[in-house]
This record gives sequence, structure tokens and C-alpha cells, in this order.
Amino acid sequence: MKHATAVARAGAWAVAEQVDTITLIYDDRYRRRLRLLGDNGTDFLLDLPEPRVLRDGDGLALAEGGYVKVKAADEPLVEIRARDSALFTRLAWHLGNRHLPTQIDGDRMLIRDDHVIVDMLAGLGADVRRVSAPFNPEGGAYGQHNHDLTHPHRHGHT
Repeated sequence: MKHATAVARAGAWAVAEQVDTITLIYDDRYRRRLRLLGDNGTDFLLDLPEPRVLRDGDGLALAEGGYVKVKAADEPLVEIRARDSALFTRLAWHLGNRHLPTQIDGDRMLIRDDHVIVDMLAGLGADVRRVSAPFNPEGGAYGQHNHDLTHPHRHGHT
């Protein structure tokens, strides 16, 4: 079995070296060690030193050579839009106050479908609709799983 022992961020690896693709929903893209089967049949073990979020376009570097490209799968989400920037900011504050994973794309936000949250947002004046799309939420400032583990400093974690 092949071993993927490192992650190269999207754009930092040669696409010509791609041997397969692995399509995963967001929850399956936060991993350290897991046996995976690529979309074209490559059987490999993801074996990273620490758990990390795998982003769309990242390359899983195989110890034997080559890369498996990470592809974010479509999943059921809710798209949130607002009539103006003041409401958009207010909606973003409410989502952040609840620590909900949220993807911010210009004039829209995406969250996982949660009828209680959707009702709250609609009550605040948001335009909401269900969509199917890849989910790439903001990383956040403090959670270890949100860090780019390639940056050099530590944060006093033991």
C-alpha cells in the first residue's frame, strides 16, 4: 500500500505528478491517519504527523512519488445573502457568535443546513436557500485544527 506522508498546498505541487484524486466532504478532510481509496483506485494510507484540514487542490505527497489531488465534494449547504452590507455583517456576527463553520464568499456565506439557524437567519432578514456545493469554511483564529501546520511557530501547546 502506498503512503501519503505530507501535504503540499494547492499551487505548490506539480499537477503533472498527479496520480489520482480523492474526493471528500469537509468532515472527511480533517485527518491525520486513514486508509483511503482514490477516485481512480489508488489504495493509500494517509499518515501525517498531525491532523490537518485538507483543502481543495492540495496534493497528498506519496512517499513512493507522485501526488493525490484533494477535491472538495459537493454537500448540502445553505447559502445566505443579505440586502446590504450592514445586514450581511450582522448575520456574520450571529454565525460567529455561535461558532458555526462558515464559508464567506464575497456577497454570500455558506453553512451546513440547520433548520434552527436557518429560521433565525430568515427572521433577521437574510435570503436563504439550500444549495449543493463544496464546503470550505473559514479556519478561525484559535482552533488547532484550523491552523496551517506548515507555519513555523508553535502556540505553547504541549
